[in-house]
Amino acid sequence: MSTVKTRGGTKTIYTCSQCGAQAPKWAGQCGECGAWNSLAEEVQRPAVSRRRGGFAGAPAETGSRLLAEIEPAHEMRIATGLDELDRVLGGGLVRGSVVLIGGDPGIGKSTLLLQTMAALSRAFGTLYVTGEESLQQVSLRAQRLGLDASRLRVQAETGVEQVLAQAAIDKPAVMVIDSIQTMHTGELQAAPGAVSQVRECAAQLVQYAKQTGSALFLVGHVTKEGVLAGPRVLEHMVDTVLYFEGDSGSRYRVIRAVKNRFGAVNEVGVFAMTEQGLKGVSNPSAIFVSRHETPVSGSVVMVTREGSRPLLVEVQVLVAESHAPNPRRLAVGLDPNRLAMLLAVLQRHSGVAMYDQDVFVNVVGGVRIAETAIDLAVVLAALSSLRNRPVPSDTVVFGEIGLAGEIRPVPNGQERLKEAAQHGFKRAIIPKANRPARSAVPDIEILAVQRLEDALEQL
Repeated sequence: MSTVKTRGGTKTIYTCSQCGAQAPKWAGQCGECGAWNSLAEEVQRPAVSRRRGGFAGAPAETGSRLLAEIEPAHEMRIATGLDELDRVLGGGLVRGSVVLIGGDPGIGKSTLLLQTMAALSRAFGTLYVTGEESLQQVSLRAQRLGLDASRLRVQAETGVEQVLAQAAIDKPAVMVIDSIQTMHTGELQAAPGAVSQVRECAAQLVQYAKQTGSALFLVGHVTKEGVLAGPRVLEHMVDTVLYFEGDSGSRYRVIRAVKNRFGAVNEVGVFAMTEQGLKGVSNPSAIFVSRHETPVSGSVVMVTREGSRPLLVEVQVLVAESHAPNPRRLAVGLDPNRLAMLLAVLQRHSGVAMYDQDVFVNVVGGVRIAETAIDLAVVLAALSSLRNRPVPSDTVVFGEIGLAGEIRPVPNGQERLKEAAQHGFKRAIIPKANRPARSAVPDIEILAVQRLEDALEQL
């Protein structure tokens, strides 16, 4: 296939998604890196010499300036009507910002955005563009959720040029594209959802948002691995990337910010799915901790920190005798490689071997913990399950374990202790370097440990 000339002097080229090499025509194999079926079609526009450089939508300036001479612009925030969503966004929507939301099918992305747009439509111009559902389906969902969407404008369209033309007429303050994978531009011959189509449509929509000051939500599909489908550059083009987490069969959902130019990264919001849609959970620690009637072995409560919020979560470990040559190591909500490392440290520095045991770890509530403060809770829960000796239910733990068996401090230890004391916990096993002043957290007994052996002795 030869190079195709399009309107306005643009031309079609083929770019390798693996190495970025460009070719004038499609081929089954990239000539540079040798990858198969990696060439994707995209549009290359000629450079316009009269156009001045600068940020899209901002007045172009030449030359450099001192940073101290530049007055910082005040961020105009728009409250979405959902406190948990505002928390994740950093306090609300910023005008001209682009937010990308990804999650598994059926997790509640469309429900959340329809609720948000219905609430915003009372005070702002809004436009909800759906490329996956008919207008009747959207109306039926709004009716089922009991939403007042009388002022919400909707459009069923997959052509990005038609969407931008309608947006130029309606001039919405907030717009939703559901989803970016269904959009296509007439300048490309590739099918909707292709890498080139997703990138080109997103570029046009982002440029529109920056030039007009409209806040834009983009819904993105995810792959089997749980990451956003399409080109990785899509995450770099937007201002905020949010991920929906949780089991679609559970009523609780967690929305996490993995990128945010206007707020804290890793901030989380917790929602409960009800008949009236998603409702924010103001006290998520209460749902992530199981209050057992009697103490059970293999269960330990720890305090994690997500963004600016400390959360109490329950870590459960089941250790069972293995009859296979290779015992299983399964972790849900935790890095499996870190689990293997912690078991090796436990064997080396405490003499507790689990090479003939299956070890299963689960973080209750579908929470995924990436920080190292969970180390001490995992080790103590594993030992509790192995010995069948419960950890007292009024005890909370946190701390990082080093390869030498030392208990290392974690950030914001005092805030974690205050969260535990607020929920009625009486004892805390923490790193010695995190020990606060006695008057800082008076309602909880502090057991500060320096090595793994010390922590085991406290139990």
